[in-house]
Amino acid sequence: MLKVLEHYALLHEIPELGFEEFKTSAYLGQQLKAAGFQVTENVNGTTGIVALLDSGVPGPTLALRADMDALGHIIDGEACARHTCGHDAHSSVVLTAAQELKAENAVKRGRLKLIFQPAEELGTGALAMVAGGAVEDVDMLLGFHLRPAEECAVGTAIPAMYYSACVTLEATIGGQTAHAARPHLGINALDAAVSAVQAVNAVHMAPGKSWSAKATRFLCDAGVTNSVPDTARVVFDLRAAENEDMTQLQVRVERAITQSAAAYGASAKIEILKAMPAAEIDAEMTALVAEAIKEVLGETALMPARSTPGSEDFFHYPVQRPAIKAGFWGLGTGLTPGLHHPDMRFDLDALPVGVKIFKACVIKILG
Repeated sequence: MLKVLEHYALLHEIPELGFEEFKTSAYLGQQLKAAGFQVTENVNGTTGIVALLDSGVPGPTLALRADMDALGHIIDGEACARHTCGHDAHSSVVLTAAQELKAENAVKRGRLKLIFQPAEELGTGALAMVAGGAVEDVDMLLGFHLRPAEECAVGTAIPAMYYSACVTLEATIGGQTAHAARPHLGINALDAAVSAVQAVNAVHMAPGKSWSAKATRFLCDAGVTNSVPDTARVVFDLRAAENEDMTQLQVRVERAITQSAAAYGASAKIEILKAMPAAEIDAEMTALVAEAIKEVLGETALMPARSTPGSEDFFHYPVQRPAIKAGFWGLGTGLTPGLHHPDMRFDLDALPVGVKIFKACVIKILG
């Protein structure tokens, strides 16, 4: 079980951005081959890996999915990659569970599949794996995520994490440059972009719904201080607990942007940078995980299912392939000060617990 800590220590020192997980992928592939798995690398031309263990006995195909990518940060003025979302831990836990299951000959029927996915943070890694056929034969799919300390204490786990839908869009506001002494001859893109931000802030959904829409980046520079700028770019982050609400929210936000820009005589070109669906979780898989948690940690360690405004590209799998029974759980790790924080840290002793829970789930289905 200490192998999970060895894997983690190595992966933590080689953080790589989405679709650039070359060292990470090479290490995982080598470990899986050495364990006796049938390994397919460079899935769909990416760094993604699929590994297979076929019992040779009829039964379902259960897949375990882990993400591999790190986050990009600017720290002390320098751009760098750093594992601040725990994807190195996710890969370490799934890899160790797979190695132990194989060594213990625990898969007695059906097939165990492992999906090591790139680019979760970009929101496109799961889609790339789906397009590469990674889940075409999958009946059941399990994923998990380390949880912040305020959500889930060390020694406890959550059987179902209901993530929200997320859309990241960029609005490019087009105006017309002019000398600052004669602004009436131009169209100030900065003014129009500020108005667009205010218009988005004025968007409302029903009070009982869970949603948010806010600007997260604003770029505008004419290159000089005495000219009216003709271009501004604003990024907006949209969240909604339900996919249907996200559809409605996106329509309202895009309308607010285009119409407020038009009021200034400016144009607005909107590009979707990232879109991730809300959670689609199967009740049977949640019950399976709940039993595994109780088996490993005891009845009192089982926490209630939880909703989060965070997003997770794992849910592209069940949305793109509705026949898949998907489950997604949360592991208590004492994680502080928070996910995506440059100084994120957690209790490493929780990782062997994650291995045991995954193993218990697999044995219940394939053992």
